[in-house]
Amino acid sequence: MQDLAPPPASGPRTGHRPARWVRTRLRAAPWTALLNAVLAFAVVLLATGLPRGIDRAEDAALRDFLRDRGIDATSLVTHAALRPGDGSADLDAVAGRLLAHTGGEFRVSAGGPVYGVRGSQVRTLTDPQLSRPDDVPPNLALRHLAGLAEHAALVDGRWPAPVPADRPLQIVVSQAGAEKLNLRIGDVLTEEPDPRFRLGPTPGTEVVGTFRPLDEADPYWTDIACLTRPCLKIPDTFERKRRWEATGLTSGDDLDRLLTWAGGGQLYWRLPIDPDSLRADRLPAAGRELASYLTGPTAARITTETGRPDLRTFSTLPELFALATARRDAAAPPAALGPAGLAGVVVVVLCLAAALAADRRGPELLLLQARGGSRRGVLRRLLGEGAALVLPGAALGTLLALLLLPTPRWGAALLAGVTATGFALLAFPARALLLLGPRARARGGARDGGARRVDARRVVGELAVLAVTAAAVVEVRRRGAAPPGAGLDPLLITAPLLIALTTGLLLARLQPPLVGALARAVGRRRGAAGFLGLAGAARGSGGRPRPSTLPMLALLLAVTTAGFGADVLDAVDTGRARESRYATGGDVMVSAPKGYGLAPSFVEAAGPLPGVRAATAITLLTDAAVLRPGQPHLTISLVVADPPAYAEISRSLGRGAFDPARLAAPDGPRWPDGREDPVPALYSRGLLDLLGGHAGAERIYLTSTGELRAQYAGTVGATPALRDSTHPFIVLPAGPATARLPELRNHGYWFAVGDIDEAAVRRLVHDLPVHPLIADTARLSGVPYVGPSPESVPDGYLVKTAAGLTASLADDPLQRAANRVFWATTAGAGAFALLAALLTLLRAAPDRAAVLARLRTMGLRPRQGLALILVETLPQTLLAAAGGALASLAAVLLLGPALDLSALLGTRVPPGLPLRPAAVLPPALALTALVAAGVLGEALLTGRRQITTDLRVGDAP
Repeated sequence: MQDLAPPPASGPRTGHRPARWVRTRLRAAPWTALLNAVLAFAVVLLATGLPRGIDRAEDAALRDFLRDRGIDATSLVTHAALRPGDGSADLDAVAGRLLAHTGGEFRVSAGGPVYGVRGSQVRTLTDPQLSRPDDVPPNLALRHLAGLAEHAALVDGRWPAPVPADRPLQIVVSQAGAEKLNLRIGDVLTEEPDPRFRLGPTPGTEVVGTFRPLDEADPYWTDIACLTRPCLKIPDTFERKRRWEATGLTSGDDLDRLLTWAGGGQLYWRLPIDPDSLRADRLPAAGRELASYLTGPTAARITTETGRPDLRTFSTLPELFALATARRDAAAPPAALGPAGLAGVVVVVLCLAAALAADRRGPELLLLQARGGSRRGVLRRLLGEGAALVLPGAALGTLLALLLLPTPRWGAALLAGVTATGFALLAFPARALLLLGPRARARGGARDGGARRVDARRVVGELAVLAVTAAAVVEVRRRGAAPPGAGLDPLLITAPLLIALTTGLLLARLQPPLVGALARAVGRRRGAAGFLGLAGAARGSGGRPRPSTLPMLALLLAVTTAGFGADVLDAVDTGRARESRYATGGDVMVSAPKGYGLAPSFVEAAGPLPGVRAATAITLLTDAAVLRPGQPHLTISLVVADPPAYAEISRSLGRGAFDPARLAAPDGPRWPDGREDPVPALYSRGLLDLLGGHAGAERIYLTSTGELRAQYAGTVGATPALRDSTHPFIVLPAGPATARLPELRNHGYWFAVGDIDEAAVRRLVHDLPVHPLIADTARLSGVPYVGPSPESVPDGYLVKTAAGLTASLADDPLQRAANRVFWATTAGAGAFALLAALLTLLRAAPDRAAVLARLRTMGLRPRQGLALILVETLPQTLLAAAGGALASLAAVLLLGPALDLSALLGTRVPPGLPLRPAAVLPPALALTALVAAGVLGEALLTGRRQITTDLRVGDAP
């Protein structure tokens, strides 16, 4: 190909070889080449590292989620009936077969399986020396645990061993159990006969040793009740008499004796699944493999291999997998908003860099084409030049992302990296292809007609963008966001970007006349700097060959996605706080044990606590009933509270607000038969509907308390004391209600709103009396009913705060990771928007320097020159920031009704995203300040140098 080769020499061969294109170009503009390489490196590093960072965050969140659920919830538990002749070898063989079918998508924890035998029934011991708290003999349960000697230390005696049938069955008990039950080594225990399950005579059990766990936190001891320490059981009977219950362990070679002693037994194997073996992206495959293990082909294969048709495996892992998938889907939209905005800004920056390069090198490329170079040859050399710059930076960025963010998933990261590399490599050649096309040459010969055609194509393109944006918004509004489990909704993610793009195109049309009008207005005043700067800004946006819309579009995309995402995150935080207050019934709630009300001293001391805005003690009864002659009774809940304080709490929560004057009651009897007037009451809407829409003085029956009449005084839709407002309820004033029935003074709850110190409330609860039975049980068992800390709460009492509940709801590793990704990518988008503005300013620097030099010869002072630079460069930044803020508000208004935040909040809430300017504007202002500071810094650093060094005769080069 001869398109770019030099003409042949007419004289003798001189041996001269032309310089290579790439080397020549890199030497001609080394700083530009370095900037392009750094830009490619940064773009590919982000594109490759972001998917891997998200993958790592999702995996870590999944593992934390499963670990928080505990070893019981994340285990496979297999059961089978104990058969005569079973021994420890049978247990080991089944455990081996169960383990053989794991190791695919999930594997067992390093601690291995825990298995043994559980006796079916407990036996009552009749030996007189044993402890009897309420003169009730203790119970004993028998089990066998494989590998006991590896997890426990023998304190006294020996481990159990098989003995002849005429000898007592040997057992070991925990050291704590022996102390509480008064057991000694060598004691032969006698069991109370029970003909319901005894299969034959047993000679009793002999305590041959005591042990202590090496580590009570070891998962080995999980889900084994009353083994490491005895339990003091309080039966739910009228007598409420307590009894000790302990567990003894037998030898694995004496299971036939255990079968006889316990009237049956159950083999069990618990396989704890290692959360580190699970991956978020492989969770569906792990769920399918787990389903096969539980009830599918794998379960059938295990049953056949073990020869136990009654073998069944159970686990809550399928439900946890479904919940984890729902959490991942819920956190995906806010996590994707930031990367989507960053990707849009990066694309704009690459297009801007390509356009600036084409603007700078346009005459050079057109000259090459005019001297015989073909478009194909020019583009091939541009691709070679770009490859020398882009490919090393892209390779380094990809390698660095893979090394810094290790994860087993490679596909998405490599695809994103290759895509970013291709875009960075092809952006300038594609722009040059448009520059060298036949239409460009036609514009050179017929500028007016070509300009009209270009403007017509621009209008068509802008109308197409507007149509696509409108269609996306209408479709999102029509169908709503993708339901949970459907994956990430791409239309919902791209719709804010389309709104920003449409706003940018609109601002590009509006900026020249707006800035021009402002320039004319400023021109009427004294001073030339403002007028010249605004006039330059108006010309730069509409008539100069260099691109000026792209930096504005970059900032628009960054501000729009940041504002929209910030509104979503703020709505989630606000919704959590609101739902926490609803669940608490205020800001603080204290409840007493059932049937044991709060002491009046606590109510008197808690009311004046600092920060308490309103507080009241409440009696809440859920077993009341409305009685009407000839009609079935209606079960309701009854809330008895002080009307003014309770009305303030309801108003503060926004649930069931009412006028406390409605609950004012007259004094004294007024009925002809001498009965007292009914107590004024607020009825729930549900109760009013059940009563046929009208109510009067209804008879309210209270179990074990009495009866009173409640006069209808108004309707409320909800009440703070009840989270479920659909259940019918009645609110009564405390004074009149307790005057009729003094038993209603037994307040079991205390609600308060305000900025209240939880520690102060807990200190008051710490000193409350407890039921004597609870105190004595704590003394016997050695476990205190209240902790040593002054903020500990006695057993049976509960202190709940809305702030604590909000913190627990927000303590979600997946959503925390999504928030971090969003804000990090938002900051990255702002940095790239700043880069777009600086690239534009640097490209305009030579022309600006020439203008300033000429103006300096006409009397322009340096300070005026700096003011002129700022006035010319800042309007576009400020206009883009204002447009981005408006676009983000428009995105919330247009797309908000389609969003459902229930999955993010963890509770069902009405769909819709409320508009919160206070959440949208701060990120917009922060990004605007970042870009404006960059523009200001560039003007101050380079403007003064240009003014003082570029003053010369003639034009700037």
